[in-house]
Amino acid sequence: MAKKTELQSQTVQSTMLLPLWGRAAASEKNPGILYDKEAIEIIKNCDYDFDSVAKTFGEFGGICYVVRARKMDDAIRKFINKHPRATVVNIGAGLDTTFSRVDNGTIRWYNLDLPDAIAFRQNFIPDSPRNTSIAKSLFDTAWFDDVIFDPKEGIFFMSAGVFYYFREEQLKEVFSAMARRFPGGEMYFDAESRQAVKKSNRMVEKTGNKGAMMYFYVNKIEDIQCWSPDIHAVACEKYFEGIPVNKQWSPGIRFMIKVSDRIGMMKFVHLRFADR
Repeated sequence: MAKKTELQSQTVQSTMLLPLWGRAAASEKNPGILYDKEAIEIIKNCDYDFDSVAKTFGEFGGICYVVRARKMDDAIRKFINKHPRATVVNIGAGLDTTFSRVDNGTIRWYNLDLPDAIAFRQNFIPDSPRNTSIAKSLFDTAWFDDVIFDPKEGIFFMSAGVFYYFREEQLKEVFSAMARRFPGGEMYFDAESRQAVKKSNRMVEKTGNKGAMMYFYVNKIEDIQCWSPDIHAVACEKYFEGIPVNKQWSPGIRFMIKVSDRIGMMKFVHLRFADR
């Protein structure tokens, strides 16, 4: 029996269905980039009309979602290859399925999201001994105490498609607090330029969700490094850099990919917290 969605529309939480659709739809067509078997299964068991989402975001939108998942996977695998017993915190986890693809059998994984989002997530992705949920806001730093980690084993924070929805001053405060609490930790997330955020807001409005407007953008990684002496910039990567090209992509899609990377519309930010 299909599971019923219970999230309210016009909210940030309801946007968790968008990347789920993107990973499922685009990974079937682009398995050379990433194949998200779990997302495909969830879509099959989710009673939700994704037709309007597909029409709004199109093939390029789906490709962006699957590329983001691939880049997150690559960054996490690189980290846990060095720290096989690391702790990973997935900020704004939604219906993310990364753990099922990168688990090495020894990492400890936490999915952090708001209580209604975690409740919805667990309809499809139940917790397991090393993959557990924290039903709290990112800005309620009480979640720090829920994360069990050994600094010697390393801690990695990932966040896909989340920080856009918050103000810079909110993120500055919580990033600085995280840097103090989790010295030596690393963070990897996606971001857009100011111009791209404006365009994304127009796309979101087309879906009818006016309650999920975007605010945060990154033009220069140095701007984030200035937030705290404990935050260091590791890299700012082009969004599509290193991604294999699918020969079936249209010339239009290839052009958009090239232009996006050339002008820095989308990117991945890698930070490291100072040791203490």
